[in-house]
Amino acid sequence: MKMSKQFPLNALRVFEAAARLGSFTKAGDELGMTQTAVSYQIKLMEENIGEPLFLRRPRQITLTEVGQRLAPRLTEAFEMLQEAVASARGDAASALLISSTATFASQWLARHIGSFQLAHPNIAVRLSANDAMIDFSKEAVDLAIRSGLGDWPGLVSHRLMKVEFTPMLSPALASTIGGVNKPRDLLKLRIIDPQDRWWPQWFRAAGVPDPDLKSRVPTRLGAQAFEAGAAIAGQGVAILTPQFYTDDVALGRLYQPFDLRGSDGHDYWLVYPHARRNVAKIRNFRDWILAEFKQDGAVRS
Repeated sequence: MKMSKQFPLNALRVFEAAARLGSFTKAGDELGMTQTAVSYQIKLMEENIGEPLFLRRPRQITLTEVGQRLAPRLTEAFEMLQEAVASARGDAASALLISSTATFASQWLARHIGSFQLAHPNIAVRLSANDAMIDFSKEAVDLAIRSGLGDWPGLVSHRLMKVEFTPMLSPALASTIGGVNKPRDLLKLRIIDPQDRWWPQWFRAAGVPDPDLKSRVPTRLGAQAFEAGAAIAGQGVAILTPQFYTDDVALGRLYQPFDLRGSDGHDYWLVYPHARRNVAKIRNFRDWILAEFKQDGAVRS
């Protein structure tokens, strides 16, 4: 039977889901179809195109070269169609779902997001603050703010700010030992999270190669923002990103005893799937946050 050369839209949707999820079974679960029906739609696609799109192996499928070229374009096309339909319904903005590390969310995003909402009052922002890596193909998240090297496959990455670190503590705590005059004085105090990889790096740069941090009782609070809170309360010395705590320094709640700052290359990035780069709400947020950091002079090339 000769196939119509018109676009088989249902088959296109099935192929996109199977390619994105890497499984006929998972595609069927997402679309409410049986695996047999998914296989049939994929076959229609392959007959229509005249080329195989998947290599079938026992318990595994992989995209052919043709399938690899087609899949990301279809994902982007379906995202644009969804956006167009939402726009026609008058709810294009609906909700913008953001995943962020807890520290960035509390120390920067929560303090600035109001200006975005004023500029885009029809976009309802929903924020999830956690340090877990997001799988955009499985979770209802539009974009994420993450700390790392910016080399996540399949994602567009924009560096927001260079992450630096240095010890910080309350002035009152420092006074209990007559002040912190040299880096080794910090070891007279309780170190908050001595297992943090930043500590040995900073001490080496400060000329203290043997701080013996491993012998200290490990205390992990789960997020830098919580460690800063403990430091403000005088419970110890935390190693923090000082850009986040300028207000606390100005108010005398924290101080940075040394100018030395370290960096391990793990910066803050805005990330989202390449296929969704043209979705209006993502584009609006991207343009806004990059402008905010450019204005603050915090963006690093």
